[in-house]
Amino acid sequence: MNSETGQLPPNRVDPEQPNSCFLQKFKLYETRSNFYLIGRDKSRTFWRILKIDRLDPSELNILEDPATYSDNECYDLLKRIHEGNKPMGGLKFITVCYGIVGFVKFLGPYYMILITKRRKIGAICGHTIYAVSKSEMIPVPNPAVRSKLANSKNDENRYKKLLCSVDLTKDFFFSYSYNVMSSLQKNLCDKQTGPPLYETMFVWNEYLTRGIRYCLKNTLWTVALVYGFFKQVDLSVSGRDFKLTLIARRSRHFAGTRYLKRGVNEKGRVANDVETEQLVIEDAPEGCPVRISSVVQHRGSIPLFWSQETSRLNIKPDIILSRKDHNYEATRLHFENLVQRYGDPIIIVNLIKTNEKKPRETILRAEFSHAIRFINRSLPKESRLRFLHWDLHHHARSKATNVLGHLGKVATYALGLTGIFYCQVTPNLRPVGLSGFDKNDDVDDCLSHSCSSKDEDADSRETEISNGSDGDDASMNCNVTSMMFQKGVLRTNCIDCLDRTNVAQYCFGLVALGHQLHASGFIESPDIDLDNPLAEDLMRVYETMGDVLALQYGGSAAHNKIFSETRGQWKAATQSQEFFRTLQRFYSNAYVDSVKQDAINVFLGYFQPQPGKPQLWELNSDQHNNVGRSFIKRSLSEGHILGESDSPMTSTEVVQSQPLSEIAQGSNRAISESAPVISTCESDISACRFTPSMPRKQIFCGLQEDECLQSDHIIYDEHDDDCNLSNILDVDWLSSSGNSCEEICGRSMTSLSSENLVNGPKVETRTSASESGSMRKGKEQCEAEVTRDNMTTPYSAGFMNWVANGELLFL
Repeated sequence: MNSETGQLPPNRVDPEQPNSCFLQKFKLYETRSNFYLIGRDKSRTFWRILKIDRLDPSELNILEDPATYSDNECYDLLKRIHEGNKPMGGLKFITVCYGIVGFVKFLGPYYMILITKRRKIGAICGHTIYAVSKSEMIPVPNPAVRSKLANSKNDENRYKKLLCSVDLTKDFFFSYSYNVMSSLQKNLCDKQTGPPLYETMFVWNEYLTRGIRYCLKNTLWTVALVYGFFKQVDLSVSGRDFKLTLIARRSRHFAGTRYLKRGVNEKGRVANDVETEQLVIEDAPEGCPVRISSVVQHRGSIPLFWSQETSRLNIKPDIILSRKDHNYEATRLHFENLVQRYGDPIIIVNLIKTNEKKPRETILRAEFSHAIRFINRSLPKESRLRFLHWDLHHHARSKATNVLGHLGKVATYALGLTGIFYCQVTPNLRPVGLSGFDKNDDVDDCLSHSCSSKDEDADSRETEISNGSDGDDASMNCNVTSMMFQKGVLRTNCIDCLDRTNVAQYCFGLVALGHQLHASGFIESPDIDLDNPLAEDLMRVYETMGDVLALQYGGSAAHNKIFSETRGQWKAATQSQEFFRTLQRFYSNAYVDSVKQDAINVFLGYFQPQPGKPQLWELNSDQHNNVGRSFIKRSLSEGHILGESDSPMTSTEVVQSQPLSEIAQGSNRAISESAPVISTCESDISACRFTPSMPRKQIFCGLQEDECLQSDHIIYDEHDDDCNLSNILDVDWLSSSGNSCEEICGRSMTSLSSENLVNGPKVETRTSASESGSMRKGKEQCEAEVTRDNMTTPYSAGFMNWVANGELLFL
């Protein structure tokens, strides 16, 4: 590089595969006219140089030297630059850094955000995962240029302070060589690499890196930051060691704080959208193939237009259905996105209350049920949304209900429908054990290979569940040598998707852990009891995750009363802790969240300051559905939830919007995705699903057989066509505490406060006497059909049909 003219030297020989080379350590130098960022790879085999112009006051001009250098060549080049710039002060060293977070502009100059310290928090098959320990924001133009800019320094400094309030040292993580923004299954089966990965829903600095990525057409100099939770612990079972990794990825779409982002927006994005991935990695000798498995679940706000007004006087504000979406288009968009990301089936567990003195949660319960029924009308039977209601709050207060045990039963069935991902990989994350399979092969081929030893399809496997087959041998014998794929996802929600949701996700994680360890050959049976030390280890990890996610969204640690009681902690201490957390959350929501929301909007680019326009703090506060400000210049990344890319650099084919019914017809997609882009990898993997290995008698050992089979515990919808379409089940009747028919009828007839509704939700009623009689007769016939070897199943035929065929059970 010519030190006087700044011209680049002729191209030198690049590495054979430049996209596989990762710059991991950088040094920043400055002259009066340029920044020089020197980056090298981990093994110190090559160096690259990036030049950033400091003379332009308002534009970002970045030039990448296409050459690669050795250590000595790089030193000689810097020395020549220093000599050429001696009259203006020479070349000065600024800092060591570990990647560019991005560039941002408010009302004045551009700023460069760098990671100046990092720490290792884990590894996935040799690919290190880091957290940010320290970051620095450096203005790009030199001081002389900045002094000539005409802008309000007070406003500029206020925006800088606002952006810096997003603490990158808390709960942000990244990796140079592993796409931590995507699930393991997607990483191994998807061909997509490069810049488009930054445009997925889990990369929080997509907006900040957009300028440099579009300019350079690569991501060599930036790091993709994921926000949420990452924890890796070493555990052992049967004398063998393994690493348990729990990852929570928060969506950057419709992101924000508790009372300012609720429900769904018009594009189908929900508040507090979190993908949770649980990985089990065998602790194998270095260089040897590793058994690895993962399972993904989802949490997200109820996908309706609803809100709660922030109140400094009321600790529990009213829930308001703020907008009536008669065709539930936003709700439909949300579930279309889930189908595209994870495939079918979508299993929804709704944990909100069923009975309240003053209707709050019950308002959403009725409307959510109606929305699912409406959407399912247009779907084929096999692709309908599977919807379960269970009032966790009510049963947690009852000493007669084993909450964790009951949720474990529901989790077992959900896992039986979705399956887990399992394979063996080489140290460079290539699956092994399958002839001809390569990371870049079509998933169609690899799925057909992995399922070749299984002759049953998904329907027959679900029939095994309904018929009471144990399924141990049939589903798990070949798992050590065969690949398995997750297809579909469990979606859990309460009101805030924090406290009750975290308990349910733990129960699903515990059931999944048993199957992951069993598939890897660690244990003989996939069942892990709640008194097993592994259950306690897993509980602590999920409890930590719950606290972190609750602080991010709600402003306090999670309410962990159920976990505390399970461990036998002193009740008074638990109550005191819960009380103070309630106060902390109330204070944060009432006094802190508005500023926190402003910072998130600036960081994500949802508000971009413009000279002559009102400033962020001059506008109305953020509201539940949209950013809520008419002057906001929306980020290009807002786009459409179905994976359309607004990036001019995206090379992948744009995915067209499809109705959910069409997506469902193509439901053989088996990839569990983190990104909203639809994978082109398709295959019929129905034979790869596995039946939960726990026998039905063991699953329902805590329930009385007569109670499970009483038809009075089930209330069907009054419309015959809806009965065939809604696919909704209230699982309160499965609980050992039970509910009388009168109690259930009372809940279904609860009057809803009209002052909280827009066009009020439809309230479900009981069937007529004649309809009830015909249904009871049909149920008796069903029970006769499911008798096997003269033994009646220990749970109702309706529940069996719901699991196997998507029959309707509705409360």
